[in-house]
Amino acid sequence: MRFAVFAISLLGAAPAAAQAAGNAATGKLVFLQCQACHAVQPGAAALVGPDLAGVVGRKAAALPGYEYSAALKASGITWTSAELDSWLTNPSALVPGTKMAFVGLPSPALRADVIAYLATLK
Repeated sequence: MRFAVFAISLLGAAPAAAQAAGNAATGKLVFLQCQACHAVQPGAAALVGPDLAGVVGRKAAALPGYEYSAALKASGITWTSAELDSWLTNPSALVPGTKMAFVGLPSPALRADVIAYLATLK
């Protein structure tokens, strides 16, 4: 009986763990709405926003060739998965005064997917 309860609890936890990890293929599709403003090729010219190749692990406002807001420059953020999740939830709430006009992505699952995709960009 204890084994059955343990096995069922593991099955219930699996979808949550998979969701937290995100799906890069789905994230790439969700990111289509972002590519009007953000390039994803290393060394690409800045569009409305900076190039996001290699963004995971990078300090905010550190990519040369893009004029970041003073607020983002002063934020001290390093783009970890947790910081990206906060940013994608509501950029203006995380960094008041940011230039990013995006209102946020309300779905935690879709944010995880986008972050998984961003992590593939080197």
